[in-house]
Amino acid sequence: MFTPKYPTPDTAPATPVVRTPDAIHPPTVPLAPAPVPVASARPTVQLTPAAVVTVAVGGTTVVLVVGAVLVSLLLAVAITGASVAVCAVVLRSLLNQSGAGR
Repeated sequence: MFTPKYPTPDTAPATPVVRTPDAIHPPTVPLAPAPVPVASARPTVQLTPAAVVTVAVGGTTVVLVVGAVLVSLLLAVAITGASVAVCAVVLRSLLNQSGAGR
């Protein structure tokens, strides 16, 4: 029941094929010389020191702006959570005062 059932091999040769080294790797003769690589039509990018400084300053600015936005979002969530907690404490104390007078 748990033994694998393999299909009968239909592409296997009936008799074993003996291969000689020449049959496995026949000698090759190059028919044509190797192609010479062609220079790209696109201009190469050359970074000058000013370009490197510009990229560094731009990357630093992006990191600082994204960091400031994320910190401000985190601060907004923290302030909202604290204000909801204060509101819950005030409501609980008001409900306890009104229920104690009955």
